[in-house]
Amino acid sequence: MDAASPESPDTPTAAASEPPASVTPFAPGFLWGVATSGFQSEGHAPDSNWIRYIKQSGYEAYGDSIDFYDRYASDIALARAMGLNVFRISIEWARVQPKAGEWDEAGFAFYDSLIDAIVAAGMRPMLTLDHWVYPGWKADQGGWNDAGMVADWLTNAHKVVDRYAPRKPLWVTVNEPVAYIVHEEQQTGITGPVIEPLIAAVHNGIYDYIHQVQPDALVTSNIGYVAGSETQVNGPMVDRIKDKLDYIGVDYYYGADDPDAPPPGNRQIWELPLQPEGVYYALRHYARQFPDKPLYVVENGMPTENGQPRPDGYDRADYLRDVVYWLQRAGMDGMNIMGYNYWSLTDNYEWGSYTPRFGLHTVNVDSDPALTRIPTDAVDAYRAIVAAGGVAPDYLPTRPPVAPSYVDPPSSYEDPVTLPTRNSA
Repeated sequence: MDAASPESPDTPTAAASEPPASVTPFAPGFLWGVATSGFQSEGHAPDSNWIRYIKQSGYEAYGDSIDFYDRYASDIALARAMGLNVFRISIEWARVQPKAGEWDEAGFAFYDSLIDAIVAAGMRPMLTLDHWVYPGWKADQGGWNDAGMVADWLTNAHKVVDRYAPRKPLWVTVNEPVAYIVHEEQQTGITGPVIEPLIAAVHNGIYDYIHQVQPDALVTSNIGYVAGSETQVNGPMVDRIKDKLDYIGVDYYYGADDPDAPPPGNRQIWELPLQPEGVYYALRHYARQFPDKPLYVVENGMPTENGQPRPDGYDRADYLRDVVYWLQRAGMDGMNIMGYNYWSLTDNYEWGSYTPRFGLHTVNVDSDPALTRIPTDAVDAYRAIVAAGGVAPDYLPTRPPVAPSYVDPPSSYEDPVTLPTRNSA
């Protein structure tokens, strides 16, 4: 999405306090997970807004994605083998209510079995109620332009909550609401000022209902952090839902360019700047706004182009370790970090294409009919991180933090993070 340019610093970067010589691990109760979404991974997709967008927009054919629908048991085993204790999925409205007024018990039975398998593997489900997909019949009625959308959305969500609250999941109401709005604007022409209050209304409404059914629930709507212009982009939505958040879910992927540098032009997502220290700034941004709320990185990951080496030389294992280092630094600086999910367990359908690859396990949808899960270097890295509660105490990131940083201006350049100096001897 387009983002406003951050301000440039008018004064030299302030000197940071001496960074710690080593990092401490997270406590045993820390939540280590993977994030997935139904439409992007399940395959065998019922009619939905996104099935229609693919046909109308000339996107890459969906096929059956990576067929999580038939392979979830073995995929859950892959997650458990890394020692993870959270597995995020979405409950697809289009699957459980494929026709207006009709509930598909077979659709619910799939999610029953899926959630049972997650729990049986010793992991806690994180359930997303809306990961940008709604039924085709709802699209026929106008989607978010329809006056009945909020009521129909809540009816579905009530059914899901009633059925799965006894499993004590973590809840995500709407995935990255501002990014969702942008996609809907592009595909349907609905404007942000129309849809924003509606998405806030469904979040706030289902938040209250979840707490009626599951009083000790933890509920959020994960924020897709926009480096350099977070307050301008996500601030209005956050203001609408800020009183209905039990934990602050943050998705962090990319850093920010120097606003005074020549514009880089259009770039693919695997060409955007990876600045792992930016996760520290993103979390600090929300720790200051919500000092009494725990923070959870609901999504973070590194894309490649069709699994090829990145031009910047970053591999997934190093990137993962570097991000976790900055999470540990955030925790040492007093931020209440409760968990981290890597996006994603496998490659999947990235909203129009299989070319962007984020998976801990590679799946070559276009060339491998068997859809073999091939572990990347990050699988062993994540397993070691989980076992130790973080990176090794003496670990240092593979590359220094960008300075000045524009991830959260002006804070990120006035109060930057630095690495400790080590003697080479």
